[in-house]
Amino acid sequence: MTQHAAAQDDQAKRNVDIVLTAMRELSADKDLTAIDRYWAEPCIQHSPQMPNGLDTLRNVVPNLEGFSWEPQRIAAQGDLVFTHSIVHGWAPNPVAIVDIFRLDNGRIVEHWDVVPAEKSANGNTMV
Repeated sequence: MTQHAAAQDDQAKRNVDIVLTAMRELSADKDLTAIDRYWAEPCIQHSPQMPNGLDTLRNVVPNLEGFSWEPQRIAAQGDLVFTHSIVHGWAPNPVAIVDIFRLDNGRIVEHWDVVPAEKSANGNTMV
């Protein structure tokens, strides 16, 4: 492994740790101060349900009853972290969601999510 590849691998591991810690503190611990530690403005949202900016997280998270985020698979490349998770409390039933986080200087600055359709045409689960 080249020195450059090793440095990228180390950065990807650090980014995974940041995302997992940030999401645990925000979703499981309901610690809104995690937003100040792990996210940075301008935070760009690609989720069709959420506007840009961190105020959205500050306003949405306290109102999520029974919310939990349970990552099942995690991958990272460069400044991106991908999680495939089971999420409770976002919809009436648990859903599998893919989140993509982009980090800059150790802070989450961009987010995409992929939420499944209501019904599977092939009968396969999302997890």
